[in-house]
Amino acid sequence: MPQLYTDRLYLRGHVESDHPAATSIWQHPEVYNFITGSPLSSQDVWMRLLRYGGLWDMLGYGYWAVEERATGKYIGQLGFADFKRGLVGFDGHYPEAGWALHPDAAGKGYATEGMQAACAWLDQQTLHGRSFCIISADNPRSVKVAEKLGYRYVLDTLFGEEKTAVYFRQQSP
Repeated sequence: MPQLYTDRLYLRGHVESDHPAATSIWQHPEVYNFITGSPLSSQDVWMRLLRYGGLWDMLGYGYWAVEERATGKYIGQLGFADFKRGLVGFDGHYPEAGWALHPDAAGKGYATEGMQAACAWLDQQTLHGRSFCIISADNPRSVKVAEKLGYRYVLDTLFGEEKTAVYFRQQSP
C-alpha cells in the first residue's frame, strides 16, 4: 500500500491502535447518519478496519488511514473499494470512492485534500479509467467534496431503502 502525503495529511495503512479513534468516528451521529444509519459496534469497526487492509491485497487499491501531519492524530479514513453493492440501475464495476472523517475535522478541507491525493494516485494506475461514489441525498457537504474532486451526478438509485445519488469521475488526462 502506498503512503501518501499532502500539505496537512498523512495517508497510511491502518494499524491496530487506530481502532479506538475509528470507533469514535463510526459512533458519531454526524458520520453514521449519512453512511450506515446507525452507530457501529466496536467489533463492527474492527471488522471494517480489517476489510480495509484486505482490499489492497485483493484489488490493488483500498482505504487509507488519515492522520493530521501536525499532530499525528487519526482523523478518519478514505480511499476506494469494491463493495459489490448491487445498486439498481448501476453496474458498479469501478473503484468506489469514500471518505469518513471525525466531525472535529470537518470544514477544514481535509476530505477534499486527502481525496485529491487519493484520486491522483488512482489516476496513475493503469487499470482504472474512472471511479464513482454514492452519496446520501441528505449529505450536501459530501456532494460539495465530490464535485470539487470532479465527480458528476449521473443517477439516483436505492441503497437498501435509502435514496442515494451516484456520481462518476473520469480519470484526469
